[in-house]
Amino acid sequence: MFKFIGVIAGFYFLGFFGALLGLFIGSMIDRLRAYGPGGMNPLQNALRQTVFIETMFISMGKLAKADGRVSEDEIAHVETVIQKLGMTAEHRVQAIALFKRGVDPAFDIESTYARFLSVCGHTKHLKQVLLVYLIVMAAADGHVHSAEEEALVEIAARLGYDPATFRRLMDMVMNQSHFAAGQPTSEAALDDAYKALGVTKDNTDQEIKRAYRKLISQYHPDKLIGQGLPEDMIAMATEQAKEIQLAHDLIQKSRKI
Repeated sequence: MFKFIGVIAGFYFLGFFGALLGLFIGSMIDRLRAYGPGGMNPLQNALRQTVFIETMFISMGKLAKADGRVSEDEIAHVETVIQKLGMTAEHRVQAIALFKRGVDPAFDIESTYARFLSVCGHTKHLKQVLLVYLIVMAAADGHVHSAEEEALVEIAARLGYDPATFRRLMDMVMNQSHFAAGQPTSEAALDDAYKALGVTKDNTDQEIKRAYRKLISQYHPDKLIGQGLPEDMIAMATEQAKEIQLAHDLIQKSRKI
């Protein structure tokens, strides 16, 4: 939008070269509005993608070992992620090596997150997307062990989340997962749907719509790719968005909106 305004204003005041200048400035403003300061330089995307993947697999290893043992369900979840990413045999070996690095109790994860924040910390949604993926990982074996939750709280703190904000996010993600296989039909499903959106039955239709739109926007493919999320991970983000959509649809149906 702003690039078109820039072209018109630039041409009006400075002619042809003003229009080019207006196009450049307007495009920069549009990109800033869409992606935030962290997404301004597209040349940084490759680095952000690499750091995101490294941080994710190391953190998955740390979480898997948090309760003292790496379960078969957790290993299967890692393999599922690798398959969804379409990794080559060589990249699979690298991903597993990163996972094992996180599993090693002697490995200090502080440097991993220092690098992640340095490279990805200024983007709008990458921190939350990473945290959401890790919550899903922790719940891969059917529940989140107390030691896993402690590890998640520590990771969330490194990403700038206080314990209360993190637990609200975790509650939303856990309830969103109830819609992974489609829209549930149980009596408790509607309560799950409200929790999945971070709202209650007391919220107005407008408040629920705003909460839904805010959540959905965090998984918008163009925004995430612009901020540096690897394109192969967009399918995982889309799955999360579908769960949110199904929860919202159930609420709408119950309210006959």
